Amino acid sequence: MAKTRRTGAVLRAQHGVVASFPNDFFGYFAWPSIAQTAGERLVVAASGLRNDAHCPFGRTVLCDSEDGGQSWSSPRVINDTPLDDREAGLVALGEERLLLTWLSREDQKRAGKQLLSINDRETADRWRAGFARMGPYEVDEFAGAWMRLSEDGGRQWEAPQRLMLAAPHGPIALQTGGLLLLGKYFSSMDSYASGAGAIASMRSTDGGRSWDLGGTVPLMEDTVEAQYSDAHCVELPDGRLLGLLSFRDTSADDESAGYSMLQTRSENRGRQWSVPEPLSLHGGPPHLLRHSSGTLICTYGYRKPPYGQRVMMSVDEGETWDCDYVLRDDGVDAELGFPASVELKDGSVLTVYYQKERNVRDRCSLQWTRWSLPG
Repeated sequence: MAKTRRTGAVLRAQHGVVASFPNDFFGYFAWPSIAQTAGERLVVAASGLRNDAHCPFGRTVLCDSEDGGQSWSSPRVINDTPLDDREAGLVALGEERLLLTWLSREDQKRAGKQLLSINDRETADRWRAGFARMGPYEVDEFAGAWMRLSEDGGRQWEAPQRLMLAAPHGPIALQTGGLLLLGKYFSSMDSYASGAGAIASMRSTDGGRSWDLGGTVPLMEDTVEAQYSDAHCVELPDGRLLGLLSFRDTSADDESAGYSMLQTRSENRGRQWSVPEPLSLHGGPPHLLRHSSGTLICTYGYRKPPYGQRVMMSVDEGETWDCDYVLRDDGVDAELGFPASVELKDGSVLTVYYQKERNVRDRCSLQWTRWSLPG
């Protein structure tokens, strides 16, 4: 069983902003991923130009940087279906090729409750107009997990293609040249909204144009599928796979504080997965990166005071983790997280995430932190 050791050490870091419009109606950004092209251009994908975490306005946006993340382009829209386009994953496939994933969902049950609490008439009317676009045809046509490919670094994109699995940070590139996605099975909007759907893997050997379903992650005893979500994985040097996923403790009073992470492994390239093991720490969802030093890095959101973004690291392929390195602990509330990271050419790490910049009234922005491994 994997062991965790809490450090609480604060990492030396530089912080900045990818995109921030905290006072705009469509100023909410969330759930980013980051990739680096062969030309060292950085690209961030996120759900943006929204009004809230659950609203009818989500769009997939891209921002890019030519200077190592110090400055970023304005967000440009890549997807804007009639539904809420969320959770953008991104992976570089060599040269300027990129693969983008996202989830389109109709969220009227949850967001509709929030609509009832909106006192501003103009805002409420705009929400109702957004929901009016989500008829049965639109749900059948657009709901689900999607991907699309770009050959030129995200300037132009091929037609969207359906996927069987949804994952916030998308697939990983394998040493053999293939792709592997560890995510939650999507069968229908109603079942997915209820939490139904196993965590499973699928693999592509042709750059994402076709996929084969792999194995399913077994459930721990006395748990249900609705407690499992938001998976990501990393390939180890010997070809084994290590996966992390979010787990929700349904007995917790505070939903945000009830999240932790589980660890699973595959010895046969995703055809079978081990029963997951609890890591016994608060936080998630996970994003995994293998650093050039061999250290495994997992970044995750910390949704209990002090709110912020944290890191855990392993030098023994996930057998033990040093946890709760602090990237930042200045979040104003629990509305934050989903950090994702890339290694830059000097060995430093650039992590992107979402949180509010100044106060609880702000809409969430995309932010970045550049940091180095301790020691």
